[in-house]
Amino acid sequence: MKIAIVILNWNGKQLLEKFLPSIVKYSNLNHVEIYVTDNASSDDSVAFMKQTYPRIKIIQNSINGGFSKGYNDALKHIDADVYALVNSDIEVTEGWLKPVIAAFENEPNTAIIQPKILDYKNKNKFEYAGAAGGFIDKFGYPFCRGRIFSTLERDENQYNDETEIFWASGACFFIRSSVFHELNGFDEDYFAHQEEIDLCWRAKNLSRTIKYIYSSTVYHVGGATLKEANPTKTFLNFRNSLFTLVKNLPKNKLVPIIFARLVLDGFAGLKFFLELKPLHFMAIIKAHFSFYRNFSKMLKKRKNSCKTANYYATKSIVWQYFMLGKKNFKALLK
Repeated sequence: MKIAIVILNWNGKQLLEKFLPSIVKYSNLNHVEIYVTDNASSDDSVAFMKQTYPRIKIIQNSINGGFSKGYNDALKHIDADVYALVNSDIEVTEGWLKPVIAAFENEPNTAIIQPKILDYKNKNKFEYAGAAGGFIDKFGYPFCRGRIFSTLERDENQYNDETEIFWASGACFFIRSSVFHELNGFDEDYFAHQEEIDLCWRAKNLSRTIKYIYSSTVYHVGGATLKEANPTKTFLNFRNSLFTLVKNLPKNKLVPIIFARLVLDGFAGLKFFLELKPLHFMAIIKAHFSFYRNFSKMLKKRKNSCKTANYYATKSIVWQYFMLGKKNFKALLK
């Protein structure tokens, strides 16, 4: 089984210097190749790569099309059975590939896999972007085993398992190349953020399995490219989540869920306003107007929309977290 590790870079020389050594060290297998895909960087990332890592293959995209287009363009040129899409701020560990490869070899229906993602800066805690596997609630709000909103759990082996999840984090995302191309890759209208949730939902709609495997562990800095406090991140997260709902919700759920979600987003905007965060408040308003402009376009993308109501792990993560005070995943199940 041929594995291609593909790292998307944009002006990230310092990240490559810091994190590429672990990937090179712990991915030294005969059937594994490492690629760096550069999104039209203006720094000297490419020159650094050519000089320091001449054996690593470089794909240079002509524009910065974000996460979605950056990977879509690169993966057209890579021949592999499995793509390992790895953020440039990921540190991997010894043996991180072996359990993932074994799962793909032994489980034909498993299409996507996520490892355990811990916080690089605090290695006994789960990391925001993925933790121990992702889920959504009825209204499309994402959360993870090990992370709900901004609450991060300590890793106390409570998620040391192999289990099916709803979505895998784009920070470290393994996918069969055949499935990626069958789904036509990431939706480039997203640019960045939550495109992996949409891709996973589309894979679920084709009855494919998405798994979390704890015995593969990586550490993620998080926010190295776009900080959590950046209003652009707020805009992309709120808008793209609405895109995902329109594309994938069961037909009978589409109108009521979208309406309810817009109302809930309004409360989120009000919260930002009261917290004196006007840029984030405006980001939600801009997200909604962008959603309205693109609504018909997203509606046309409903090719294999969900046929059942069982897409969510809990009815409302907002209610559970803010009103009932349930701050960890296992509390949601009680």
